[in-house]
Formats: sequence, C-alpha cells, structure tokens
Amino acid sequence: MSVPNSKSALQGWRLLSLLSLGLLALTGVVLALQPDVAGVRLVIRLTARTSLALFLLAFTAGAAARQWPGPWTHWQLRNRRYLGLGFAASHTIHLAAIAAFASLDPAAFHGASSMGNFITGGLAYLFIAAMSATSFDAAVAWLGPKTWGWLHRAGVHYLWLSFLFSFGRRIPMSPGYALPVVLLLLAMGLRLWPRRNSVASGVVKARPQP
Repeated sequence: MSVPNSKSALQGWRLLSLLSLGLLALTGVVLALQPDVAGVRLVIRLTARTSLALFLLAFTAGAAARQWPGPWTHWQLRNRRYLGLGFAASHTIHLAAIAAFASLDPAAFHGASSMGNFITGGLAYLFIAAMSATSFDAAVAWLGPKTWGWLHRAGVHYLWLSFLFSFGRRIPMSPGYALPVVLLLLAMGLRLWPRRNSVASGVVKARPQP
C-alpha cells in the first residue's frame, strides 16, 4: 500500500490534530475506567511510550529517507515537524499526569522522584517548549539557520539521552525496558550511518536537518 499524497492525506496539521485528539481520547478512556492514582500512573506510563514512538519517528526521519528512499520514509520526512509537535503534545499530557500524581499521592510521588529528576526533566521540557515554539519557518528566519540548527540539534540529542537514561535505569526492575533502549541505540546508529558513509567515501552532502 502506498502513501497517499493528496491534500486529504494524513499529514501536516491534520496529522497533528488526529495525534493530539487520539492522545487525549486515550487519556480520557484510561481515567474513565480507572479514576484514581493507579489510573494516573498508567497514563504516565502510556504517554512515556507514545512520546518515545513519536520522538523516534521524528528523530530518524531524515536518516530513514536517505537510507531507504520511498513513499513511507518520504512521508515521515515531510511530516517530521508535525511528528515532533505530536511528541510535544504527548509529553505535555505526560507532564500533566505527573502533576496529578504529585497532587493525589505526594508521598508516593516523592518516593519515586528525586531532585535530579526535577533538574534533568525540567531541562528536557525547556528544550521541548523551545523547539515547539521554533518549529515554524518564521522562527527559522528570526533565529537564523545557524542558531535554529544548534537549538534543535542540542534539543533532540538531549531528549535522546533523557529517554535512554530514563528507560535504561529501569531495566533492573523489568527486562522489558531493554527494548526501548535498543530502539534508541538503533535510532542513533541510523542517524550516524549516512554521515559516516559520506566521510568515508569523500562525498560531501547537504547537512541534514535535526
């Protein structure tokens, strides 16, 4: 099945709207079925996974299109901005669920968190806010391509490290957390692979967007 390229295709703002509505619907269903702290904690876990999936799609879009050019990877690349904004929407719900957890069960919340979590998590959300606010052509023109590129490269790599640490430190609790760690490492390998090929072959390519 090929990816449709008409104006009615699942892309752009339509894609972002459907992603956001889907995430809100998922949250609503979970809390309707389990309207307590356990339900809020389930939302935290679910949005951590939806955030990871959307982040990886945006993170690998350029590399995937270079490595495996085709309808699906070109769709992924065209919609990288909206996948990234979908990630921001998912992680905003994630943050709201964390705040609800802290409000409903302060003792359990403080037992599961630390000052280091607040600092690293706060920086991650600052990057998410800054990258979301500058995900438009006008922002690129205002900041300048060099500053914009630095911000988004630093942001996506910091978020990659945050995900890697967050899932990696939970592996002793459950081996299932190894899967997202492997996916993150593969995603980084995919991003680096075309660049290494370019250097090795002596071919100069245009700098990929973050």
